Amino acid sequence: MAWVRRYLVGLSSDEISAGTEFTGTQAAADQALASLDLSGYADRRNEVWPPSRRGATRLSPYIRHGLLSLPRVFEAAALSGDEHDRRRFRDELMWQEYARHLYGHLGGATRRSLRFEQPGLGGSEPDEHCVQDVVFGAQMRCLSGAVEELHTQGWLPNQVRMWVASHWSVDRRCAWQDGEEWFYRHLLDGSRAANRLGWQWTAGTATGRPYGFSRVQVDRRAPGLCEDCALGTACPIETPPQISDPVAIGSSITPTDPVAVAGPLHSQIAEQPELIWITAESLGDDDPALAHWPQVPVGFVFDEALLRRLQLSAKRLVFITERLAELSRERETLIYRGQADQILTGTRLGATHTPVPGWQRLRTRLHITSLHPWPWLVRPGRQRLQSFSAWRSST
Repeated sequence: MAWVRRYLVGLSSDEISAGTEFTGTQAAADQALASLDLSGYADRRNEVWPPSRRGATRLSPYIRHGLLSLPRVFEAAALSGDEHDRRRFRDELMWQEYARHLYGHLGGATRRSLRFEQPGLGGSEPDEHCVQDVVFGAQMRCLSGAVEELHTQGWLPNQVRMWVASHWSVDRRCAWQDGEEWFYRHLLDGSRAANRLGWQWTAGTATGRPYGFSRVQVDRRAPGLCEDCALGTACPIETPPQISDPVAIGSSITPTDPVAVAGPLHSQIAEQPELIWITAESLGDDDPALAHWPQVPVGFVFDEALLRRLQLSAKRLVFITERLAELSRERETLIYRGQADQILTGTRLGATHTPVPGWQRLRTRLHITSLHPWPWLVRPGRQRLQSFSAWRSST
């Protein structure tokens, strides 16, 4: 925290603090995976309260930053739980992979509703009252507790994310994009791929079937939580919201070149690099470029202009810095603040292909002499992207 406070001042949206539950190191990621227990996962993965009932694995911050690859986690699942539990868990990993495929093909277009208009949208301007008013204050315990957990831990179970996103976009009829930005800012596992797809799924813009949040779900997944709620006898979500039929906007899900999205199948090495360029997606020891060149120094750039625009929570910056500190004890690690294409220009770089549009644009301005394959769970090809089920059936 002291390092972030000294060197990254002005690049976050809140006071410098660390998440209360996660440490951003490879050691912590490895320990979390070694402790993976999928027993009862299928039945418990959506439980919310008390926290001891939760079955979520809490691996997502490590997966998002490449400390754990999806193939490694998928393989580890074979050692835990019964067949039903393993299948449900692996379905979640496949959903993450689908989100990466979709984002790799569409990029910034995922900020537009994919297949349907958001039902009953009240307006397109940012709607700050969706966060600030009393509904997200002290009265609705199911939601105020979620907001507190988001802001202190930087993580929420998926079921709670759906509750908040549904109340935001379906009940309150606020633009899902504004809620997605809010989540992205605070979640340690915030990724444009999974976060945007999750909000679009909940708002109904991806499927045409909005997810309606009501008290029955709280009673089922968080029994007893409503008993101490100030609105327990006047609950505003006593019944599911009335949802108008969504209006189809036609398919905007047009795949681009799958080769460009997938990247190289094998390492492409023209010359030994002077520096291994890593990003927030490729922090793990198993990153192909890091693993291939164990003696080459590592470079990470805190992109000043990007971070000023995103205004991420400082918890994310601390999480990343914890990993860089750990890495610096193992090999020479150079950390920069500024503009990556200016800082790294003229340097022979090793890097791992990354299915993120910003990385794709930046790589064209850099001298990458050693490019390595992204660790796909399912390599992009001609899969259908209309929906998760269509994608799964075409893999």
